[in-house]
Formats: sequence, C-alpha cells, structure tokens
Amino acid sequence: MSNATAAEALDPMLCFAVYSVERQFGQIYRELLAPWKLSYTQYLALIALYGDDDLTVGRLGELLGLDSGTLSPLLKRLESRGLVERRRAASDERVVEISLTDAGRELYGRLDDIPRCFGDRTGLEHDEYLQLLSLAKTLSARMRGEDHPQDHPQGKGK
Repeated sequence: MSNATAAEALDPMLCFAVYSVERQFGQIYRELLAPWKLSYTQYLALIALYGDDDLTVGRLGELLGLDSGTLSPLLKRLESRGLVERRRAASDERVVEISLTDAGRELYGRLDDIPRCFGDRTGLEHDEYLQLLSLAKTLSARMRGEDHPQDHPQGKGK
C-alpha cells in the first residue's frame, strides 16, 4: 500500500481523527502541566475535587471514567504530595471519601490559566469550542446508549 493510499484510507475514519486529537490533547496537557509535575488525569481529579469536595473514591472514579485499579495509584501519588487526603466515611467505613488539602487548593489556584492556555493552543473560536464540546458530549452519551440532554426540549434524558 502506498503512503497516499494509506493516508486516504485513514482520512475518513472518525475513530482515527478522534485518536489523533486525543494524542495532541495529551501532548499539549503534558507540556502545560509539566511545571507542576501533574498528569492530565491528576489535573482532572483536582478539578473534580475542587468543584465538589468530599467526593467518594467511587464517585470520583465514575466522574473520571476510571476503575479502582487506575484511580487508587493516582490518588496515592496525589496524597503522597500532600494534595489530597483520604478518609473512611463516618456513616459507612467501607466508603472512602477524598478531598483537597490546603496545598491541593493552593495548587489548583495556580493552575487557573491552564484552560486559557489550552484553548489558545487549539486555535478554536469560542463558538467552535462550544459546538465541538456539544458534539463530543452527544457522541459520548449515544455511544453509552443514552440520549444526550440536548436531544430533548425539556433537557431530560431517558
């Protein structure tokens, strides 16, 4: 197969386009987060915890789409850096809650320019960003077998 034919074969594939974008996203985030020695997934965990402190580990895993085998080592690394703390829930010792420490909140504050920097690197206009975000959410929901809220006038899924 010639190079032109291989490129032509890959070009119309949505899965390859999404894969390529995901790799480029990852590279940009690696560069942006390097000064703080954070992975993209750790960054997402900090965002989720800042937005909703005292999440259970299970709920954080659901939000990030991570299983416990991936999430536990990530949380241990953040905890060893003093950015999060884990504790057993008073109401049910089987449940582990996680929250940002003061150091985690301070670090989160120093990351506030990351979204703008990332946005600058994409070159997307604001309306393009919103359109792409909506399409990505709709595609993800449909691939999970769910309706996307915007598919219903009342904003409710199935």
